[in-house]
Amino acid sequence: MGSSIQDVAKAAGVSVSTVSRSLTRPELVSAKTRERVLRIAEELNFSLSRSAVALKSGRSLRVALLMSDHLRQWFNASVLEGLTEVFHHHGYDISIFQVSSIDERREFFGTLPVRRNADAVIVASFDIDDTEIAHLTSIGVPIIGINSLLTTDGKGFAATVTIDDSTGAMLAARHLISLGHRDIAYIRTDRAISLHFSVETRYRAFVACCRQAGIEPHVITIDESESRIATAVTQLMSLPEMPTAVACQEDGIALPLLFQLQRNGLSVPHDVSVIGYDDSTYAADASLTTLRQDPIGMARQAAEMTLELIEGHTPENPFRLIAPSLIVRSSTARPR
Repeated sequence: MGSSIQDVAKAAGVSVSTVSRSLTRPELVSAKTRERVLRIAEELNFSLSRSAVALKSGRSLRVALLMSDHLRQWFNASVLEGLTEVFHHHGYDISIFQVSSIDERREFFGTLPVRRNADAVIVASFDIDDTEIAHLTSIGVPIIGINSLLTTDGKGFAATVTIDDSTGAMLAARHLISLGHRDIAYIRTDRAISLHFSVETRYRAFVACCRQAGIEPHVITIDESESRIATAVTQLMSLPEMPTAVACQEDGIALPLLFQLQRNGLSVPHDVSVIGYDDSTYAADASLTTLRQDPIGMARQAAEMTLELIEGHTPENPFRLIAPSLIVRSSTARPR
């Protein structure tokens, strides 16, 4: 028969509530006390029932995470890593919902008030509407956005951490223009704005910056299929003249594009410059010029604010806009 929480409290010389806090709210207990409680709990083979904690607190100890793309994507995997680092330490699980259509998104928000199985909802990289906001507001579930909007009024979100995609896209465009490029292409994916808000902002800001300089970029739209990079190369090489520079919506397009162009006999950056967005895995190895963002750090901030909101507190500076950095490497240069 296992030991009780009273046994642990007695052996550690602390109260039952201190044992409970040491296991569920470690930030409220000194490191020395928590270390002693954990050591004795292990010696006595004691474990605190998760269901008992949930019942006592009235919470599910679960956060719902909505994503609009594959988990294997660099951004999504990084977001999950950052969230897990914070939530796991505080005893919370993450339930992942991959949403691929507006209908699926509406179904989630419509049924969550009935299930009541999440203490907060985190939305990564897409927008939500007023009806969905109302569903969660009615049961007091906070909504936290990661790369979900660029305004500071919240639009129903209790907190957001967002990369400044407008500034990032402008930096990319100005970098190419300052190098002397005038024949520029932009490669993007074809997704509903409401399911990929962040990358849509990049596209619009990049085109606007080019037009301000008197340049009309070639816009190449590709799908999500495995042959999308081959399609992009075909469309580029089918233009009357090959552009001297190509900007990509994300590194996930730029990196394979860079190698496909070289396989087609084009030298990067001698024949064509390539710039990405993310500074993801292998960007430095491929010497890709790109815009750097830190989704792991952004997710940590979002998780910390989520915990504050669950506790009924208002985070300091709840709507955070993070500036990206232009990382110049050897995939961009002046045109021939």
